[in-house]
Amino acid sequence: MLIPHLHFNGDCADAIALYEKAFSTKARDYDYIDNKIAHAGMNIHGQPVWLNDAKEHIKNGFGINCSAHLVVTFDTPEELLACYEYLTTDENSPVPFRETPYSKLAGNFLDKYGVLWGFMVDSR
Repeated sequence: MLIPHLHFNGDCADAIALYEKAFSTKARDYDYIDNKIAHAGMNIHGQPVWLNDAKEHIKNGFGINCSAHLVVTFDTPEELLACYEYLTTDENSPVPFRETPYSKLAGNFLDKYGVLWGFMVDSR
């Protein structure tokens, strides 16, 4: 599944409240790290969208001021790593793949075209 992921600077809860009203939807599946939203999900016009307070993390990790990236969910870590092998280069080392509260394996990287990808194993 391909999912847009939106990043905020500590105001994710405010954005969620606005989007819930604007799109007549409800957010779900909140996970927190250090009192910030690490992961929340909602549907906007039938499309899954994920939201978090990690904009500064993305900026520091990749040197880009990114408000959105594309996340691909995989069924197994093996599928994730096989796909990553096609897209990786020496220049696009990911934030190391790791286990998170919402995934068995997750990480982000830039491809050679500058697209920010998030890969994760769907463990929900």
